Amino acid sequence: MYSLHLVKPGFSPVPEMPKKLRRLAVYLPPMQPVCLSLLLALASTSLPATETRNVVVILTDDQGYQDLGCFGSPRIRTPNLDRMAKEGRRFTNLMVPSPVCTPSRAGLLTGCYPKRVGLHRGVLFPTSRHGLHPDEFTLAELFGSRGYATACIGKWHLGHFPEVLPRAQGFDSYFGIPYSNDMNHPDNVNKTTLRRDASWNDLPEAARRWRTPLVRDEAIAEFRVDQRTITRRYTDEAIRFVTENRDRPFFLYLPHSMPHVPLFVPEDAYDPDPRNAYKCVIEHLDAEVGRLVDTLRREGLAGKTLVIFTSDNGPWLPFGNHGGSAKPLRGGKGTTFEGGMRVPCVMWAPGLVPAGSECGDLMSTIDLLPTLAALHDWELPERPIDGIDASGRITGKAGSAREEFLYYTSQGEPDAIRVGPWKLLAATTKRPAPLLYNLEEDVGERHDRAAERPELVARLRDRLAERDQELGSEARPTWKATAPHPWPDNPPTH
Repeated sequence: MYSLHLVKPGFSPVPEMPKKLRRLAVYLPPMQPVCLSLLLALASTSLPATETRNVVVILTDDQGYQDLGCFGSPRIRTPNLDRMAKEGRRFTNLMVPSPVCTPSRAGLLTGCYPKRVGLHRGVLFPTSRHGLHPDEFTLAELFGSRGYATACIGKWHLGHFPEVLPRAQGFDSYFGIPYSNDMNHPDNVNKTTLRRDASWNDLPEAARRWRTPLVRDEAIAEFRVDQRTITRRYTDEAIRFVTENRDRPFFLYLPHSMPHVPLFVPEDAYDPDPRNAYKCVIEHLDAEVGRLVDTLRREGLAGKTLVIFTSDNGPWLPFGNHGGSAKPLRGGKGTTFEGGMRVPCVMWAPGLVPAGSECGDLMSTIDLLPTLAALHDWELPERPIDGIDASGRITGKAGSAREEFLYYTSQGEPDAIRVGPWKLLAATTKRPAPLLYNLEEDVGERHDRAAERPELVARLRDRLAERDQELGSEARPTWKATAPHPWPDNPPTH
């Protein structure tokens, strides 16, 4: 990201532009809106004359591999996402770079393993004083530098100081909860005692007790936000963004807060039986995805929009009926088994993505940045990333394939590696002996083959150590706060 700092407060900087315009920009006085528009127009004229395609990335929180009808759920009905899969493509081997929220999201936006950008050790909390460095190049900057309107609507979780919120990372606007919905402003203490079924049995009271901030741009807009409405309000905001930008290209990042616990739905989507709590939340998410996709159809944008739906990590299994399912995979959120890091994914783009198709090739959300750049024939800045161009997997054409993937624990420790069909979980203090699985034959990771293939175990172990050392030596710093947070400890309650 080129941090020009040339705009007045309230206007987004131009994060990336052709070199000749960057050289010009350093001599400009603080930009007025007309100057910003002129620079964007000039930047767009220097780009290849390729097809312009809107992109929408919808990310759910803690949704399991099986938690869609089109991925085999026996209970959850998701007709809108099932239709998207029928008209688009299912990706059955999509990996996230961490089994927990913050590092997974950092990888998606930057195209890097989280260790490369310093956000691999656990998740951020309201007391955390660091975040994604504004010098990182993000998906928002990829699109914003080409004149796209950009918005982040939903859960951010990459730092809640103004210096690292979405508008500092290339987005034109932000609306959402800045971290997980089970975190309390300002210090994450005094959490409600209503848990799981008790919370579900009295959603109005549960919503009242959580000290959850809703942020617009860099300021708290509402406190305490009623989480029963949050999925629908995110969608309302997304629909507004799409309709306002129907006549220009746009990039929308829509990371939902659900189905992370505590679970919430509006009254018209509520089933009082707590055994159906998770089911209700996913079905409500599906309905809201349907509203957004219907808007794209109604506005005549379906033929020039790519919609990507996926999750940040696997399901939170200890929460029972408040968590999802990763079947037929092993494990869930927080683990490096497939259930923690392989997530459902549907891509829909009439005319681009082959209808009714499936891709079982190894891919990762860290591939989105280079893949979306390749789909538009755009060059990326010359800095190390870990994603690869998987555009051929989206279009159904031949192309480069990912042969290797690294698995890091929720605390950022190198724990496993996959090369081709083989996955090694290395020996650790909690795992005295290594485990080796052939995922093409044993996706559930039930049959350990380590004793049969000691030479392969040694080779994969050495490769994991080598790659982890490379990432560590090339790691870039996170941003760190040097002043108190500007938000009041006790904002006015709405």
